[in-house]
Amino acid sequence: MTRWGIIGCGRIAHRFMQGLPEVSGNALVSVWSRRPESVTGFTSKFGGNPCGTVEELLLSDIDAVYIATLPDSHADYSIAALNAGKHVLCEKPAAINLTVLNRILAIAAAKGLLFMEGMKPPFFPLYRRLKAYLIDDPIGEAGYVRAGSSVADISPDHPNFSYELVGGSLMQIGIYEAFLAIDWLGATKQVQALGRFGEAGIDMFSIFQSEHKGGYAQLYCGLDLHGMGDALICGTKGNITIHKNWWNPAKATISYLDGRIVELDEPYTAGGLNYEIEHFCGLIKAGLTESPVISHEMSRQMISMLDAARAQIGLKFRGE
Repeated sequence: MTRWGIIGCGRIAHRFMQGLPEVSGNALVSVWSRRPESVTGFTSKFGGNPCGTVEELLLSDIDAVYIATLPDSHADYSIAALNAGKHVLCEKPAAINLTVLNRILAIAAAKGLLFMEGMKPPFFPLYRRLKAYLIDDPIGEAGYVRAGSSVADISPDHPNFSYELVGGSLMQIGIYEAFLAIDWLGATKQVQALGRFGEAGIDMFSIFQSEHKGGYAQLYCGLDLHGMGDALICGTKGNITIHKNWWNPAKATISYLDGRIVELDEPYTAGGLNYEIEHFCGLIKAGLTESPVISHEMSRQMISMLDAARAQIGLKFRGE
C-alpha cells in the first residue's frame, strides 16, 4: 500500500483523485492546503485527514507526497517532503529555474528517495501505443516538431495570471511543449523566443523555437488567444499528428511518404493521471529513485528551455 499526502487542493488535485482509486494499492491519508476552506471541501469529497499545517501532514503516516500547488511553492514543499523522508511527485514545472531544480534533485539523491516531475502525456495509452507502433513501422528520424496551446477562456482571476504565483504562458503551458520537443528531438542546443506581456507582468503569449540534437521545434503558448492544441512530428519517411488536445492524447494520425495513413485511437479513463500514478507507484515498489520516462535529466532539459526562453523575453520572477 502506498499511503499518500496531498499538498494543495485545486483543480489538478481533484483530477489526481479521479485517478488514484483506479490504481490498486493506494490510499489517501492526509491533505493540506494554504486555504483551509479548500481542505474541508476536498476531504469531504475524497476522504483523508485534514491537516492544519504542512508539518502535520509530513509527520503523518504517509509514504509519498503529491504536490499540487502553484509553481511558486513547488521547491519549498518538495524539499520539506524529501527532508521528512517522503517520496515526491511534484506538478510541473517542478522548480522556478534550473538552479532550484538541481537543489531539489541533490536532496532527493542524498536521501535516496524518489522524485518525479508530474508530466503526464508519455504515460497515456495513446502516447505509449504510438511509440510502440513506430518501432515496427517508423517514420524515420524525427527532425521537426511543431506544437502549442493557447487558451482564451480562462477566468481573469485564475492563478495562471499571477506574477507572484509564477504564472504566465511559458511556465503554465510551455513546459508541455518543451517536453514534446525534447522527447522526439533530444537535447536542446539553443532557444529563440518572443513574448507579449500583460498588465500583471507575466507573458500572455510566447513563441519559442529551438534547435535540438535531432532537429528543430517551433512552439507556442498563450493565455488570451484561441489556439489549435494539436502537435506535428515530422520524420524522413512520414509525419505524425497528435490531435487536440495533444497533452491529453487520445488520437493520432500517421501519414507515410508512400501514401499510407494509419489512425490510432486510444481513449483514456479517469482523467488520465491514473497512468502517471501507476508508473510512480511502480518505481517506489521497485526501489527506484528516478523515472526512466521523466528522468531527472529530462526535467533539467525542460526547465532549461524555459529558462532560456524567459531570459530572451525578459521575464524574471521574484528572487531570481
